[in-house]
Amino acid sequence: MRHLLSAVCILALAIGLGSLALERSAAQTNSGVPTFDWDPLFYQDLPNRWTTGQVGGISVDDRDHTWIAHRPASVSPGERSAALTPPAARCCTPAPPIIEFDQNGRFVRAFGGPAFGYEWPTTEHGVYADAKGNIWVAGNGKGDNHILKFTNTGTFLLQIGRRNQSKGSGDTANVYGAASMVVFPKTNELFVADGYTNRRVIVFDADTGAYKRHWGAYGKPPDDTYTIPSRPQLIVGPPQPSFANPVHSVVVSNDGLVYVGDRSNNRIQLFRLDGSFVREVFVNRDTLQNEGTVHNFALSRDPQQRYLFVADGSNKVLMTLDRASLTLLSSFGGQGGHNARQFFHLHSLASQPDSKGNLYIGEVNEGQRYYRLRYTGLGTPQNPGYAAVTTP
Repeated sequence: MRHLLSAVCILALAIGLGSLALERSAAQTNSGVPTFDWDPLFYQDLPNRWTTGQVGGISVDDRDHTWIAHRPASVSPGERSAALTPPAARCCTPAPPIIEFDQNGRFVRAFGGPAFGYEWPTTEHGVYADAKGNIWVAGNGKGDNHILKFTNTGTFLLQIGRRNQSKGSGDTANVYGAASMVVFPKTNELFVADGYTNRRVIVFDADTGAYKRHWGAYGKPPDDTYTIPSRPQLIVGPPQPSFANPVHSVVVSNDGLVYVGDRSNNRIQLFRLDGSFVREVFVNRDTLQNEGTVHNFALSRDPQQRYLFVADGSNKVLMTLDRASLTLLSSFGGQGGHNARQFFHLHSLASQPDSKGNLYIGEVNEGQRYYRLRYTGLGTPQNPGYAAVTTP
């Protein structure tokens, strides 16, 4: 009997130790931060010898299709030789401004540009694919005081605002230089980072386009009379009381928090859905104000949305933040250039990864490209010490 009890105890101990080992193994498997690698060959060639210019915006829909808004007018004469009169070469011509790719990077369709029934923006900037399959488009050029809504096959649905009609950051009918937008499904509201001239977040009904509310920095009414410090300069001292230009990015988490990128003030401000201010952090504050650091956001797709990804075009780095604490966990990149494994002008970041965790990026200025960062699982932080997120 004694031997039997001893055997049972030994077996129980072994099972317990084995369970503990499995728990530790599982914890180790689930520890770490999201890591990424370059995926430069993901996108396939466009048809018709089309080419693209600056990529103002990029979005991922619920089918893992990606959408880009590029700027045909930015394609140089040497890259649009076939479109010249007379043609200078067999290749190439600018593609239509809105392009859809499938989950394997293959071309699906393209549409957009001036047409009867709506006012196409002067300079394409934001594009967003919502959960209902609609495509939203905005611009940041002169007179771009409006936002357009299409089906995902290119049928026009709605225009909010009118060209050259903005009366400033207090105007409830028009925007000015809307940089990005997202729809929050729980309230069916369109949140807009507005923008390149205005200094606010503005919210519309996503079906009717009716105005709902707007706010500026710290949840206060935006003040267009506030003198923004001249650029470029180093931001020091107390935080600026106003958003700078541009108010460049906005995302809304599943738990109803609104993250706003005040790009040239090098900061993220966090709000509730009603515009009440929660907190702020600086991102690489020791960067000159000229281009700023908070270019765009993405929220991870796990149920808790544990991570906030931040694109910093000035420092050429993609940062991973813990969303709850807004502390820096990891940074990817940091090397500038035009080749693979180099960021040039990290400008657009799809507001969510695809279902596999991959991120999608667009570049402007001389970058003029779009690409995927492949998710490589949870691992050790990348490029530690390169970036910094601080509190005021």
